[in-house]
Amino acid sequence: MATDIKKCIDNMDIKSFQDDLIGWFVSEQRELPWRKDQDPYKVWVSEIMLQQTRVDTVIPYFNRFLENFPTIEALAYADEEKVLKAWEGLGYYSRVRNLQSAVKEVNEKYSGRVPDSPKEISALKGVGPYTAGAILSIAYGKPEPAVDGNVMRVLSRILLIWEDIARPASRKIFETAVRELISHENPSYFNQALMELGALICTPTSPSCLLCPVREHCEAFHEGVQNELPVKTKKKKQKNVQLAAGIFSDGEGRILIRKRPGTGLLANLWEFPTVELSLDFQRQRDQLAEHFEENYSLAPKIGDSIGEIDHVFSHLVWNIQVFSGQITGEISETPQLKLVTEKEIKEFAFPVPYQKMLKQYLEYKKADQP
Repeated sequence: MATDIKKCIDNMDIKSFQDDLIGWFVSEQRELPWRKDQDPYKVWVSEIMLQQTRVDTVIPYFNRFLENFPTIEALAYADEEKVLKAWEGLGYYSRVRNLQSAVKEVNEKYSGRVPDSPKEISALKGVGPYTAGAILSIAYGKPEPAVDGNVMRVLSRILLIWEDIARPASRKIFETAVRELISHENPSYFNQALMELGALICTPTSPSCLLCPVREHCEAFHEGVQNELPVKTKKKKQKNVQLAAGIFSDGEGRILIRKRPGTGLLANLWEFPTVELSLDFQRQRDQLAEHFEENYSLAPKIGDSIGEIDHVFSHLVWNIQVFSGQITGEISETPQLKLVTEKEIKEFAFPVPYQKMLKQYLEYKKADQP
């Protein structure tokens, strides 16, 4: 640990800091469904969902997911299609694939009990240092650090840490600091309180210092530099990808859907036929028709564009031109290629941009009817 951070901790009244923080959490914590008990499985599911996703968004997903898969055994034996469907709309689908894979291992190797040792839990697929620390401290009461963006922001201000939190190496500094500060009597509440403080009070911009229960312990507040911390370098600019997608129906009104590859972005989710456009954007419809012919040996009838959708991922942006069309001929269905009715399509898991496309298509179709 850097000398100035260690000096800062040495000068703190750690017991008083713990008491102020935990006392505030006891009285001010939000009522969240995963806080109703300390079930390790529920803590695990909630922490995976909360990665990259806001609490308000997660709550209905968490409740629905636990209704469908109430136990480790239920998720271990669940059909992947149903798991992806329950996750539909949350994004970052590798999270739930890794979760199910790890849950299967827990079910087989540990008889359905989430391991309570740092070494064993960290070996599970998709369980990084933060998730491991959260489960161990919240569910098992072990004094392990659970350092996420909220915690790094809070501690960078309290301890005046000027390290760039965007650098992976910085995490170790914060983990070491938490080990020095964490309450051994109540590590569960201590870690949750740090997270809650970052979410409600010590926010990225305009922190509510006058409402903060630990401002007396905060070096940044005393020096008036709370708005300058944490130090965080900006990410690289996202890549823009131009796509054309078609919602094609056959003579019976069934819609053509296909399954994405088993690896890579949005793996194993369903989509409508889509092609990445070359630089010749004027030929969007032609490029989509050529893609359709190459893949299905049929020349489709493609109508006018019914809309445009932009979808932002962490590393790229999709700009999608959406078309409707008709299939002229027989399509050979496979496990990866299906013709489904508007009712049947609800059973398949689609990424958010394709959910938006379907909504556009159904509205367009309804408006087009006399």
